[in-house]
Amino acid sequence: MSQVILTRKDNSIGFIRLNRPEQKNTFTPEFANQLDQALWSFEEDAQVRVIVIEAAGEHFCTGISLDQFRDKSHQQYREFLYGIDAFYHTLARLNKPTIAAVQGYALANGAGLAFACDLTVASRTAIFGTTAINVGLICLGPAAPMAKIIGRKKTMEMVLTGDMIDAAEAEKLGLVNKVVADDQLAAETLRLAEKLVSKSPTALRIGKEGLKRLQDVPYHQGLDSMDDLFATLCATEDAEEGVRAFLEKRSPNWKGR
Repeated sequence: MSQVILTRKDNSIGFIRLNRPEQKNTFTPEFANQLDQALWSFEEDAQVRVIVIEAAGEHFCTGISLDQFRDKSHQQYREFLYGIDAFYHTLARLNKPTIAAVQGYALANGAGLAFACDLTVASRTAIFGTTAINVGLICLGPAAPMAKIIGRKKTMEMVLTGDMIDAAEAEKLGLVNKVVADDQLAAETLRLAEKLVSKSPTALRIGKEGLKRLQDVPYHQGLDSMDDLFATLCATEDAEEGVRAFLEKRSPNWKGR
C-alpha cells in the first residue's frame, strides 16, 4: 500500500501529512482510510497531545478525486462516501486538539477537512470553497461542520453557489483562526501547537469535551444523512455528466435527472 498519508511525532505533537501532491491531495478510499487510521493512532498515543494536519505540495486538498465518481450504484456510492467522510466523525470524536495548516486550494472535502479541525491556520494566499456544485455534485459533507461554524445562510450561499473565498474572508467568517504569510505557515502552526502542548493535558481534554457538549447532539446522524443524499445525487445522470464534462474540459449538458 502506498503511503498517501505520512506521520511523524515531535515534542508531543503528532503531524499528519497529506501526501498526494501531484493529485492536489485529493481523496480516494485508500487516502481516506489512511487519514482516519492516522488520526486514531495519534488519539491513542499517550505521547501525543496535539494533532496537526498539513499537506505536501502546493495545495492542501481539492476534494474527492473525480475519477471516483463513475460506475457505481446508489448503494455503492453510499458505502464509498461513508468511508471517504469517516474523518468528519473521527475529528468530532477525538479528545485531543487538532490543527489544520492550509496552503493553496482547500476545496470541497479539502475545505471540509480544514473546517472540521478544531483550529485552522491558513497562508495568506489560501483559497477555500465548497465547489462540488460546479461539476454537478454537492458539498454536503463539508456542510456539516460549516453549518455549526457560520450558520445556515452563509453555508447555503457557499454550498449552493460553489464560490471560492480567500483566507481573509474565511477568517472573517470564523472558518479560519489565523492568516499568516505564506512562508510562515509551518512556523506559526507549530507555535500554536506548542502553545497547546504547554497547557495541562487534563484541562485540554476536559475543555474540549465540554465545548463538544455545547454542540447539538445529532451531528453524526446529520452527517450520515448528508452522505445518503450525496450518494443519491452521485448515481444520477447529471452528476455523471458534470464530472465527465469537467474531465473533458467542456460545458456540462444538464438533464435534470
